[in-house]
Amino acid sequence: MKGDEVEHSIRLVPVEDEEFAALTTDVDLPVEQSLAWDAYDRAVPGRRPWKRFAFYVDDEVTAVLALTEYLGRGFRYLWAKHGPVWLVPATPDLERVLRERLVTGVRAVDPRLVFVRVDATHWAEDLHELLQSVTYDRTVVVELAGRSDDELLAGMKKRGRRDLRKGLREQPVECTEETGISAEGFAGLYDVLRETADRDGFGVHPMSVYTAMLDALGPQHARLFVGRYAGEVQAWVIVTVHDGAATAYYAASTARGRAHDAPTQLYWHILRTLRDEGVRTFDFMGIGSPLAPSLEALTTMKTKFNPEVTQVPPAWDVPVRPWIYAALGRALHAKRTAVAAARRATSQARRVAGREEGAA
Repeated sequence: MKGDEVEHSIRLVPVEDEEFAALTTDVDLPVEQSLAWDAYDRAVPGRRPWKRFAFYVDDEVTAVLALTEYLGRGFRYLWAKHGPVWLVPATPDLERVLRERLVTGVRAVDPRLVFVRVDATHWAEDLHELLQSVTYDRTVVVELAGRSDDELLAGMKKRGRRDLRKGLREQPVECTEETGISAEGFAGLYDVLRETADRDGFGVHPMSVYTAMLDALGPQHARLFVGRYAGEVQAWVIVTVHDGAATAYYAASTARGRAHDAPTQLYWHILRTLRDEGVRTFDFMGIGSPLAPSLEALTTMKTKFNPEVTQVPPAWDVPVRPWIYAALGRALHAKRTAVAAARRATSQARRVAGREEGAA
């Protein structure tokens, strides 16, 4: 839009909740961009809803976005999770101009904010890989509307159908919905999450983040499904639901559950349950790619239900205070290098100790 800026009226306008709701009446919003998400942001320490905006080109709304303020360790930033939501095709120029307006506005309102995190389909020089957290540009989406069990099965990979049928035949998992679980009841599920994190090498939030999601979003927007075998929890999934779209937001499974594919049985139960309730799509929320290699371990499991991969815009950091952002990047890189070195040293020490113990 470099030449178009002279010819077009372009505005990024803050809007109140009522106006945002009116502008998006006929728009399918990701749950994180909805008004419902505000309750969750308020419930988690270090977060709060910030502002909502409408992006106008020639008095036509072309995009909307909702921003959450996050408090990092000594710095603050904004995150429009799965936003902006475009009402027209998101061209490189439109994305660029929106970000320019957004950074200018953020700097004017609160110059202490270090960066803004937004989704973008088209890479540009102002976009940086995330300082923290993991983004993704590929996911698996299963269409649920109007599909019978046979049609859902037909859409799966051959391996997925085989694993599902084998599990149902040899070790059927009891799948239940436990959305109203208490914090005390969730403690056992949290243990499963920590086992999953230790096995797969990712970090976990405090337990309160997960219980806050269930409590703040409520059963209309956050559901909990659990799979058990012989009374033992072997898999669970927190699913968000909004505007007819469901997303597998958090999930965990035990080693014993994975051994006989309990997650596959649980997801099969979830898909059919949500379909029967009128949910149109189910998003498995991210698989591996060159941009997100850490998610590669999830690809095999998720593509069982649909071998076709869906491309989605990943999240990027856009510096508001470039010098501070660069310093943060250097500090975080140094920290990760030190942690990796410490882990290598610990692993080597354990190997040496093991050899000495064997020799004794």
